[in-house]
Amino acid sequence: MKRAVIIGASSGIGREVSKILLAEGWIIGIAARREDKLLEIKELNPAMVEVCAMDVTDKEAPRRLLDLVGRMGGVNLFVYCSGVGHQNPRLDADTELDTVGVNVFGFTQMVDTMFNYMADNLGGDIAVVSSIAGTKGLGAAPSYSASKAYQNTYIQALEQLSNMRRLHIRFTDIRPGFVDTPLLSGSGSYPMLMDKTYVAREIVKAVTAHRHVKIIDWRYSILVFFWRLIPRRLWRRMDVTNKKL
Repeated sequence: MKRAVIIGASSGIGREVSKILLAEGWIIGIAARREDKLLEIKELNPAMVEVCAMDVTDKEAPRRLLDLVGRMGGVNLFVYCSGVGHQNPRLDADTELDTVGVNVFGFTQMVDTMFNYMADNLGGDIAVVSSIAGTKGLGAAPSYSASKAYQNTYIQALEQLSNMRRLHIRFTDIRPGFVDTPLLSGSGSYPMLMDKTYVAREIVKAVTAHRHVKIIDWRYSILVFFWRLIPRRLWRRMDVTNKKL
């Protein structure tokens, strides 16, 4: 029986991934802060869903994650969809530190917990929804772009570590562009906005195919290609603020 844990399943991409996997016959463990939203998913097929209310920044979160996995009888796939992001051109310190807390500290302790569990239990797949924002430092969202670059590099390092230790843990780094989720709600007008269900389907396909890195979609692949060609001396002078904020 296929078993998956999805962190950040109460809304957005994580919720859609959970529903797709459930429809495909997976036993799923879903976690997020809002238990009421998780219970809505459980109602779709109560026998196939385990629920855990969890804040990834809580130091008790690793224990709660392992408890969830125990109730499921193990896990083959771990999908990390939790994250926050804000445009912060005024550089409010609380906003920056809140982003780092979730996207760096919370991410690290959750992924490390699952890596160590899989290392002791015959391996598995770890998929992380990061972002194309990790490609370059974005002046309008410093901690967001930096934290996503951290995630990109951290996953790459763990993939190498898995091979060094001859473990059977595979990684997929999912890098979407703008997705129509509550994270962007009310924060301006975004180009090339993608439907969250479409993005979730692409994520499941990428994980099933054992892709190492997946940019969603092809338009953002082109954008990232050209981003990388921009010299630093030009990039640091560019204004990337959303003008419609």
